[in-house]
Amino acid sequence: MVRKHQPKRILVRCPNWVGDLIMATPVFACLRENFPEARISAMTRLYNAKVIADTPWLDEVVPCRDKTFAGLKATGQRIWEWSPDWIILLPNSIRSYIEARLGGSASELFGYRRGLRKFFVHGPTPQRDTRGYVPRPMVEYYLEICRWLGLQVPEHPAPRLFISEKLRQAGQRLLEQFGIADNDLVIGVNPGAKFGTSKCWPPEYFATLIDRLYEQHRCKLLLLVGPGEEELAATISAQTHAPLINTAPAQVDLGMLKPLIGRCGLLVTNDTGPRHYATAFQIPVVVIMGPTDPRYTASNLEQTIVLRKAMDCSPCHKERCSRNHECMRQITPDEVMHAVAKLLSQVVAPLNLPSGSSLSAHP
Repeated sequence: MVRKHQPKRILVRCPNWVGDLIMATPVFACLRENFPEARISAMTRLYNAKVIADTPWLDEVVPCRDKTFAGLKATGQRIWEWSPDWIILLPNSIRSYIEARLGGSASELFGYRRGLRKFFVHGPTPQRDTRGYVPRPMVEYYLEICRWLGLQVPEHPAPRLFISEKLRQAGQRLLEQFGIADNDLVIGVNPGAKFGTSKCWPPEYFATLIDRLYEQHRCKLLLLVGPGEEELAATISAQTHAPLINTAPAQVDLGMLKPLIGRCGLLVTNDTGPRHYATAFQIPVVVIMGPTDPRYTASNLEQTIVLRKAMDCSPCHKERCSRNHECMRQITPDEVMHAVAKLLSQVVAPLNLPSGSSLSAHP
């Protein structure tokens, strides 16, 4: 499609999962490159707003609560008041279409034409085969909407996150409270997954890994856990003998997670949101993958090692496993240690809280 006019106000309805949101950030960069004078807003659920806060390509981040009918109406009303020329729907859901349509008929709606939405939105049609929609890297999947719009798309798109100076300083203070010095090698360990237990490597494996990491590297080990994962953190802490920094008492939110992961020299994680923080900050990351299809995240893997066992039941995308987590249990601490060693051999020096392109401070 060749765009008919230059939009002055663009609203991007963002994906709801943290990882998908981060993989959508190249869309923001693409829109800003093509429309430098437009006002570009990103609408996302409240818990995600801090993830993309301080993104220089956006004029504003608009939190929304659309899980209830009342919230859906309120979101539509807010869109109507804002009156964008374009609304770009990155989620595939009919819900995202409804809230956009409640925002008024003057806006042009763009997104993937799939499901019921194919009759109501303009945009590309995803590729299908005999088994359904063909998985593709989400970075490219989202940018395909921009290509369909006739926009100039970055040749090498990559997710990026940003940190304000205020958040950088708050993160530095927290790191100092944790006893982390500037010259320390910090290895982050993320044992949880909001998606469900099927994505979680066994806690006892994490405990074994942590002991071996400390024994071999004498590093600072940062156990990154979110709300509701306190028991998981306690279980791992009780089984390890290494000095472990448990972040649970600090109640780290998705905003503060940015400077913490940004300070890591390496991250070991389940296939969940924090892996995409690492990618966005160009931090080496070992990903322990179980029930998900690796094709969705098969981009920007230059500093990533994905450990996965192909099973006859995978990828199942189930929240809970009915087969004793075989796909995760077959990945051993030895394999993870080997991957860690390979990535650390590429790190010249321990990383301080960075000031590079994706971690640059914004007032």
